[in-house]
Amino acid sequence: MPINRLIAQGSLDRPEIERLEKAYDITLKALCLVDRNDPLTELVARKIIRISGTAGIADPAQLSARAIKELDIP
Repeated sequence: MPINRLIAQGSLDRPEIERLEKAYDITLKALCLVDRNDPLTELVARKIIRISGTAGIADPAQLSARAIKELDIP
């Protein structure tokens, strides 16, 4: 699931959307997830959105690293 379907429901500004999309792309690449219809991609998207809202991490790479750590996927 592309992250933009989830973030379209919110009231985020363009820079925030771009930051979340970048973190999502980095995370999918790191996890070798190519199929955006894989249910795991929705889990990744939701995790990134949640972390972004609570942790205040601005850097997409750091946001991605935190999501991977919290997802605990080898």
